[in-house]
Amino acid sequence: MAAKPKTAPRKRPRQERSRATIDAILTATARILKHDGFDRASTNRIAAAAGVSVGSLYQYFPSKEALVAALVEQHMEEMMGEIVAGLGRVATLPLKDAVRSMIALMLRAHAVDPALHRVLIEQVPRVGRMGRLQEVERQVFKVVRGYLTAHRDELRVKDLDLAAFVVVQTVEALTHGFTLYHPQKLSEPALRDEIAELIVRYLGH
Repeated sequence: MAAKPKTAPRKRPRQERSRATIDAILTATARILKHDGFDRASTNRIAAAAGVSVGSLYQYFPSKEALVAALVEQHMEEMMGEIVAGLGRVATLPLKDAVRSMIALMLRAHAVDPALHRVLIEQVPRVGRMGRLQEVERQVFKVVRGYLTAHRDELRVKDLDLAAFVVVQTVEALTHGFTLYHPQKLSEPALRDEIAELIVRYLGH
């Protein structure tokens, strides 16, 4: 049985020069993954594209899988930054406006880099970062559940835990599908409006 690749970084950068090296390595990794896919990527190719020696790469990352894991973490942070930055404005909005705003946030988060998102999602099981994805979903669920609790008088649904789960999974599934197959539509208002109509009809009186 083959040994499971190590995905934790060997060490964290402490100096600006080290951080610049890691940024160059991760940027090169993302470029090669998007262009050639995981199987054709290699640490040698990534190091060459980043302008560093493969020895320098291995100082920080023990494997190709570790590079992908680091990119997953970075990409999730960028996505959550987009979502969290706008969540504070949603709490006091009426149902229809809140739903539209939250869907717009999710669409913008997935539009950060759709091509990279597609590659990374395919590799999440391989690099053991499913928990990171679930953490993002839990944070979004918590916000949606809190909103539904505060606005329960406006709702048709009674089981708010179930309703929050349905909303989060429905929006995530649709957003993910468009990220995979029609990324150019993520920024179109029509997509936001259609998903919002679906969710409002499910939640509202």
